[in-house]
Amino acid sequence: MPSAPSRPYIGGQAVLEGVMMRAPSSFAVVVRRRDGSLRIRERAMRDGRRGAARWPLLRGITTLVESLRLGGEALRFSAEHFEQDLEAGDTPRPASAGPGVGVLGALGLALVAQVTRADGEGPSGGPSGSKSGGRSWVMLAVAIAFFVALPQAVAATLNRVLHLGLEVQSAPFQAMTGALKLAVVIGYLVAIRRIPEIRRVFQYHGAEHKTISTYEAGETLLVENARRKTTLHPRCGTTFLVMVAIVSILVFMAVGAMLPRIHTGSAVLDNAVFFLEKLPFLPVLVAITFELQRVFSRYCTTGPLRLLLVPGFLVQKITTAAPDDAQLEVALASLRVTLFREEHGAAGATEDDVSFPSYEALLAAPRLRAETAPARAA
Repeated sequence: MPSAPSRPYIGGQAVLEGVMMRAPSSFAVVVRRRDGSLRIRERAMRDGRRGAARWPLLRGITTLVESLRLGGEALRFSAEHFEQDLEAGDTPRPASAGPGVGVLGALGLALVAQVTRADGEGPSGGPSGSKSGGRSWVMLAVAIAFFVALPQAVAATLNRVLHLGLEVQSAPFQAMTGALKLAVVIGYLVAIRRIPEIRRVFQYHGAEHKTISTYEAGETLLVENARRKTTLHPRCGTTFLVMVAIVSILVFMAVGAMLPRIHTGSAVLDNAVFFLEKLPFLPVLVAITFELQRVFSRYCTTGPLRLLLVPGFLVQKITTAAPDDAQLEVALASLRVTLFREEHGAAGATEDDVSFPSYEALLAAPRLRAETAPARAA
């Protein structure tokens, strides 16, 4: 008997007041407006699981690039509606609401996008062309500066201030740099969690995980089913960052001493040159970590091997929070739209965004592109 077709592999990301979901050949982001309506952007996309994109190691790099590109569009889409709702509010924004996401700048948005994503074998056809791709490279550059350059600079400063006398390419210096990567990332996440808007993103992150777990368990996509699931997930971007830091320690402890020796006579120049020497290894770190995360998420979710997931789960407790039912509705709506488009392809789809007055109206629609009552905040 022929085997049943495999279910699509789903990834996702939390955004401002919403959730993005993606399957191999579809993409959807749903945000909740101030009036309770749902604003949806979705489309069919080219399946990226072909040719070299499916090869081990290479697929990790292509997946990360696509995550940055699609995640960047989803964040911009959600930010536009978030700002519109703030401007249209009848009452002024209270001071206790925090400084707002805009104050975080590119660094905050890039980091939030990375830690709230869940890897999937996503599409390779970008939704916004070169403009979206250019912004993705900016986010990637910000991530490199934050995760690579800053920890090394801090390690070099400690090495000098504490008179440790460590060579920049030595194993102890690389171990210190890797530890600082984790410290910088975790410290920053703890700090931005105090911002109300970011905490709500982390709640949507929890809703995204609960929804994907419901789907992966083969259960009906209902709020009551998703509510019972954990906010932790082995394929989370938070776990990915933790694993990258650990893998980078091991890799650079092994290869650092084998790279050309650096003796410029200036500690600053030595660190700058070594930083440039490390850059070509970043795709290797991403590729190795991606494959490890796939193995861990498949074989280490139960039994004693689950201990390997504990470091990532501990940090996920910072980047996820328990969602309310309204947030679960948004995540479930995003996944439902994504699966609908995955099944139907481009048939009946348009480039226009769509609004539904409520989650119930979305569920009642005979087709997700069917005409519905206009949302109160279109």
